[in-house]
Amino acid sequence: MRYLCPYLKGEVELTPEREDHITERHPELIPEYHWSIAQTLADPDNVRRSSRFVNARMFCKWFDDVRKGKYVVVVVVSNEIPAIRHWVITAYITRNITGGVLEWKKN
Repeated sequence: MRYLCPYLKGEVELTPEREDHITERHPELIPEYHWSIAQTLADPDNVRRSSRFVNARMFCKWFDDVRKGKYVVVVVVSNEIPAIRHWVITAYITRNITGGVLEWKKN
């Protein structure tokens, strides 16, 4: 599955293996709120550099209709060698955004 991500000026891939990981580790997100992954990547509220992985970003978006008001966080890894590739390593729902360093915020 591929999602458009204007911030990265390209597409972000969600492999079946990573989708299985999210389903197993974060069943509150998939399948019920699977649609929120695409919306978070297309129009995030903020983007944070991961403090755990140097080439990862956390795309964060608030949804009033996700579990009565929560953030969806989609963590994307980007590689440039051998070719530019962006892919989801995990995604989850949270009450508060913690970790990472703010890189960009929607006005």
